[in-house]
Amino acid sequence: MRARDLGIVIGQLAQGTRNAITDVAGVRVGHATLIVGEGPLVAGRGPVRTGVTVIMPHDGDPWRDAVYAGSHRLNGNGELTGLEWIRESGMLTSPIALTNTHSVGVVRDAIIAAEIRDRGATSDAYWALPVVGETYDGRLNDINGFHVRPEHVFAALADARTGAVAEGNVGGGTGMICHEFKGGIGTASRVLGQAEGGFSVGVLVQANYGRRDRLSIDGVPVGREIPISEVPSAWDPPRTPGAGSIIGIVATDAPLLPHQCERLAQRAALGVARVGGAGENSSGDLFLAFATGNRPMPAAHVAGPQPLTRDIRTLVDSHITPLFWAVIEATEEAILNAMLAAETMVGRDGNTAHALPPDRLREVMARYRPPP
Repeated sequence: MRARDLGIVIGQLAQGTRNAITDVAGVRVGHATLIVGEGPLVAGRGPVRTGVTVIMPHDGDPWRDAVYAGSHRLNGNGELTGLEWIRESGMLTSPIALTNTHSVGVVRDAIIAAEIRDRGATSDAYWALPVVGETYDGRLNDINGFHVRPEHVFAALADARTGAVAEGNVGGGTGMICHEFKGGIGTASRVLGQAEGGFSVGVLVQANYGRRDRLSIDGVPVGREIPISEVPSAWDPPRTPGAGSIIGIVATDAPLLPHQCERLAQRAALGVARVGGAGENSSGDLFLAFATGNRPMPAAHVAGPQPLTRDIRTLVDSHITPLFWAVIEATEEAILNAMLAAETMVGRDGNTAHALPPDRLREVMARYRPPP
């Protein structure tokens, strides 16, 4: 189930063919999902509700074929590794992975290990600063059991593909909760008209944030219309309004410079705001945008001779606003797709994250947005 299956159209721009981040040519997404056990929490044994999602930024070698990138922090109670080098160099030079809070280290190390394995690089001839983001799944998952292992990262890398993207309770989104409904992985895309360049923009989110009573879909106060008294929250008791985080990854084939990528990453936060997020104190809301429009572009650390200068293209800033809207619309729809694709999940200690009920959502939307 996705937003468009219910007749919910977010914004005014056209969607891409798959309405996914993979509508940006060459972008690939893979998941490894871990769902094991049930009942009371036994640290180190489960229940397990977690995983890894991997995004490959293009169809080349991301370690050697760089793309311009920029990031934005709405609220910093979270982690997205590798950002200091992106801020310094303006380049993304690795895959991107998403997982749970306490698995960032093993995922980061496993991504490097996979590259060394595949390349045959030695310890004194290779270095890497991969990008790995996290959100907290400890309400449903044995997060302190460290169940994500290198082989799961290897599996997600091997699973990375173009085409349709699995959403909801998959990969890094397996144990996530969004606006006190079941959350997880979601994606959407937009395509600009030819007069605006015909560029594609795709967004993928790991949605694990927000209060129920703040949830808004296309301006409709859905959270107030479907209260916790009707569909219980896994956070009640104890209820922690606004707890959680969101990681958003923005991809585009437009020819952008790093500062322009940063501006796109900022607009993803506006998409979160439209759904009802405010970057609460307890939330880690981090966004990364990358642009493939100047490939091929060797990474700065690649050995061997390189030219003294390189010609690049860039979109003139006076024409960038349509891309801003594309990011905002795609982020809002990606969050909704994450909730609609997710299914009710029972986790540790019987904690239950209930799915956003599509029939009730359709009913609420029709009341506020009656068909013509």
